Amino acid sequence: MFGENSRGLGRLTDRPDFALVGILRIPATESSPWRSLTKRLLMAVLLLGAATMVVYIGREGYHDNAREEMSLLDCAYYATVSLSTTGYGDITPATPTARLVNILVITPLRILFLIVLVGTTLSVLTERSRQAFKIQRWRHTVRNHTVVVGYGTKGRTAVDAMLADGTQPGDIVVVDTDPTVLEAAANAGLVTVHGSATKSDVLRLAGVAHASSIVVAANRDDTAVLVTLTAREINPKARISAAVREAENTHLLRQSGADSVVVSSETAGRLLGIATTTPSVVEMIEDLLTPEAGFAISEREAEPEEIGGSPRHLRDIVLGVVRNGVLIRVGDPEVDALESADKLLYLRRVQS
Repeated sequence: MFGENSRGLGRLTDRPDFALVGILRIPATESSPWRSLTKRLLMAVLLLGAATMVVYIGREGYHDNAREEMSLLDCAYYATVSLSTTGYGDITPATPTARLVNILVITPLRILFLIVLVGTTLSVLTERSRQAFKIQRWRHTVRNHTVVVGYGTKGRTAVDAMLADGTQPGDIVVVDTDPTVLEAAANAGLVTVHGSATKSDVLRLAGVAHASSIVVAANRDDTAVLVTLTAREINPKARISAAVREAENTHLLRQSGADSVVVSSETAGRLLGIATTTPSVVEMIEDLLTPEAGFAISEREAEPEEIGGSPRHLRDIVLGVVRNGVLIRVGDPEVDALESADKLLYLRRVQS
């Protein structure tokens, strides 16, 4: 990292927006090719009309070999040959009919030739400019989004769950070092950042400082600890959820600042063990973890008419109560009387 700074590259967050094209990728809005072509043609017509009016207003300053005074058609002809870089030749249209034909037929054919000749280069330059502008706008407006570190199996599944719960794709930023998985994330409409999340400038480029939640789905436990520690240093208020392979590393993630830690290997092992004796339990757990249909676990605030009552007597099946940020099981006597600031974890039926 110090070597890069000494060579003058600096941190990613210090680079101009155009230098971030290829590192930070904002998903493009899909549109019809015919619609795009129509917009370009309309823009060309507007530019031609503006040039014609400029020439017409100052027509007394122009000299026409064919006549003393320039008409509006003459001005349109001059604007057309000028914008198309045709210039002047030894053969020039002298009659209005010839000039009209030059405007309506010859010049469009010449423009089509130029488009075919330099279209690829213009497309590349236009795309880079568009991406640079989108990056600049995104960096100034992104707030309260979710940053997902790692787009492997765990990260991809986490994103699918968030999308199923109603999160917009544009509110999710994926950070990874694999261009292949980033391409898949971009195709899903997600914002992507190419780089190692263990570096603070990569996380800052992903907007971690303004994120509301961070999901750490790294493939290695030591990487997850370092990413969590770095993210917590940048954003002390964001909710960080992290996954680890070994339960013995859970306390390290907690000390690094993770609010929730999921032990992936032990969780899968428990489900496998339960499936040998009571497979229906595993099926129910999968149903709860799949928000698209069946049942789902949701959170809501206690309603005014529920204050003072027991959560076991509500119309919803309440599993727990969150009070002052602490989860209390519904069978605990401490939550027999609900308070105004309590939040309820309950089973919600999802319509498929």
